[in-house]
Amino acid sequence: MHTRCGRHLDSGVEMGRIFEVRKHTMFARWNRMAKQFARIAKDINMAVKAGGSDPSANPSLRRIMQNARAINMPKDKVEAAIKRAAGRDATDYQQVLYEGYAPHGVALLIETATDNPTRTVAHVRNIITKHGGNLGTTGSVSFQFHRMGVFRLDPAGIDQDELELEMIDHGLQEMGEANGDKGEPQLVLRCAFEDFGQLQEALEVRRITPLSAEHEFICTAPVELPEAQANEVLELIDRLEQEEDVQRVFHTLQ
Repeated sequence: MHTRCGRHLDSGVEMGRIFEVRKHTMFARWNRMAKQFARIAKDINMAVKAGGSDPSANPSLRRIMQNARAINMPKDKVEAAIKRAAGRDATDYQQVLYEGYAPHGVALLIETATDNPTRTVAHVRNIITKHGGNLGTTGSVSFQFHRMGVFRLDPAGIDQDELELEMIDHGLQEMGEANGDKGEPQLVLRCAFEDFGQLQEALEVRRITPLSAEHEFICTAPVELPEAQANEVLELIDRLEQEEDVQRVFHTLQ
């Protein structure tokens, strides 16, 4: 999933509103259904291996199943992925985060799930180099991002002020308005990554089922570029997202 840079409010600062618009780009990234389903299937694999195949006893799996519903992944595909992950011959994936730069000084964090890191790093490096960027070392760009838990809710029927006050006690740092990929209104809640489980549980207690719940790397210093240069960066991001082992790409492009 292509993830735009968002505005970050430091803890201790009065909570503000996120006015985030997840715009379609010329590449229509998030409409690639097959890629979405493959990413969710890998997430299911890793969640089942870490915590078992029972969603009621595995919060990570429960969260991923919610995300699967949000992208209209068929129930039979989700169940098949869980069964496959619980099987003896399931692929062992590991999460590897690569750091680098796109052209024009835009920082990249590339989240992968791979059964062969040697293959993956070679492919990622080749794509970045061909598009005028360079792959960096661990820590070379990650300082430009905050890792946060991000929950997207349907705002219908929710008293936003009441919810904000209640969720602050459970780790909420930012809350605001957003638009989904089809222009539908959403409510976005962000927390520190270590508070993810706490906020997820608090929403479940209130019987609020998020449209999606994931960790994201939110950039702290967005880079604004002219359209032509921005499109060069977007072309690189698009190509990275087509790579089989790449789960999501985070960046600092405004």
